[in-house]
Amino acid sequence: MDIKIIRSNRKTICIESMLDGFIVPAPKRATDTEIEEFLNQHKRWIEKQNQRIEKHKEAISKIKPLTDDEILELKSKAEKLVLERAAYYAEIIGVEYERVTVRMQKKRWGSCSYNGNLSFNGLLALAPKDVLDSVVVHELCHIKVKNHSKKFYDEVLKVFPEYRECHKWLKDNGDTLLYLIRK
Repeated sequence: MDIKIIRSNRKTICIESMLDGFIVPAPKRATDTEIEEFLNQHKRWIEKQNQRIEKHKEAISKIKPLTDDEILELKSKAEKLVLERAAYYAEIIGVEYERVTVRMQKKRWGSCSYNGNLSFNGLLALAPKDVLDSVVVHELCHIKVKNHSKKFYDEVLKVFPEYRECHKWLKDNGDTLLYLIRK
């Protein structure tokens, strides 16, 4: 298992799973012992992620990454879909957003800035329509509730009751989609 430690001006240690191993962002002041203790505390999660990654590697071995032209075409398709769905759900939720951008991201599916700017991963155009909608609703609900509290998820589920199933689909299949833009 490949673990890459990246020290920066952050305050806490965390861990992210990638298809080729793990990244551990850590504060510059964190000792090797502290990082090792953190990894030991999260050993079960790491093992579970390793199993998930191995499952995805099998699926990934059967597909090839998208070409630059295919990526541009997919991004264009995603922009149209996301703009349409954001306008539709913003009216239902009762929020207004500033700007919508679509990027071909390697980690995130969506984000909402404090000012209401929305960003979405263009790979969502390859996911089932409900999955794309669930991410759009999730980010739009952040305009009302800025965190992931129970109140936030109550807002999401009020508008999109199938949210949990769609979130699970992304968790189960997202790594395979993300592989399509890896070079």
